[in-house]
Parts: sequence; C-alpha cells; structure tokens
Amino acid sequence: MATIIIIIVTALVSLLCFYGRLDYEALKFNAYDVWHRRQWHRMLSYGLVHAGWGHLFFNMLTLFFFGDVVERYFGAAFGQPAGTILYIVLYVSALAVSTAGDLIKYKDNPLYSAVGASGAVSAVLFASILFEPKMGIYIYLIPIPVPGYIFAPLYLLYCWYMAKRNMDNIGHTAHFWGAVYGFVFPLLLRPDIFAHFISRIS
Repeated sequence: MATIIIIIVTALVSLLCFYGRLDYEALKFNAYDVWHRRQWHRMLSYGLVHAGWGHLFFNMLTLFFFGDVVERYFGAAFGQPAGTILYIVLYVSALAVSTAGDLIKYKDNPLYSAVGASGAVSAVLFASILFEPKMGIYIYLIPIPVPGYIFAPLYLLYCWYMAKRNMDNIGHTAHFWGAVYGFVFPLLLRPDIFAHFISRIS
C-alpha cells in the first residue's frame, strides 16, 4: 500500500509540474542552492519531479514491481506497522543519500541540477535483491531474466563506469549510491538478513 501511495504522490506532483501548476525549478535538486542557500528541501523534493513522461513512467513502473516485494519482506522482518514505516524511511532517506555525493561534488556549480526518483528506486530494487537474490530481472535487449545476484554487480559496474565517463545527462552516481544504500539499509537494522541472502543463493 505504501508503494502505491508513493507512486500516486510522485505522479501527481510530476504532472502538476508538467502542466505548470507547481514550480519545477523550486523542487529540483540544485547542489549550489542546497549548499549555499540552505534549501535542504531539495534533497528530497527532487524525487517528486521528473524530466518527462518516459522518465516518470519507467521509475514508477520499476517501483511498482519491486516495491511490493520489499514492503512484504519488511513486514515479515520487522512486523507491522514498523515494517511499513521502515520501508518509507528507506525510500525517503535514499533520496538524500543517493544524491549526497553529487551535493559535495557540485556544491559550487550553480548549473548542476537533477530530478527524478531513480536513486530511491534503485535502493528499493537492491533491497528486493537482498531478500530475493534469485528473482529474475530483465535487462534491455536481453529476452531472458537475469538473477538478481548477477544483475546487482553488473548494474553497479555499469553505473560506476558511466559516472566516470560522464557522457550523458543521467545521474549514474545517484543510481550507484542509492543501490548500495538499499542493500545495506536492512542489514543495519537486522544483520542476520545477510545469512538469509546467502542461503537463498546457495
């Protein structure tokens, strides 16, 4: 249920920005404004706005498929309502954690901005891999699903490589750190989950 609420709120805010009903510029992540003007809300609000319909659709579709898995496992691991609350904490905090590196790197560059929930969605995706490491994940142009425990290192390597090349307008660094955070967050709360991860692989 929390996943659906996140999707609805994110889609609504993004749509209102698309049609000029909300100020896109005031919500996006801008490292200079966060650091020098103390506009800390941007560390979270940027996850509610997107660059276009495709950007919004892909992020929310990914969240829809993997968020439910994480919600259910959080409920089983931590009970209710604690599981749902911790799931929301994971998602919201991942927005800030995933872009913290870009904040430090670009804090003196007023032109650097970012939008989209990709960092938090990556966190949810990797949390789902922690709980279900053999879950099949589809990669572009590959017609068969790749097990999560194989997909995870390939994804991190790709994000690291593309961040180093810096040849497009995609926040690969945010994807990388969001993914790492999503895997680590449940382990910080319950380290014994790692034993479950290993047992599921073997």
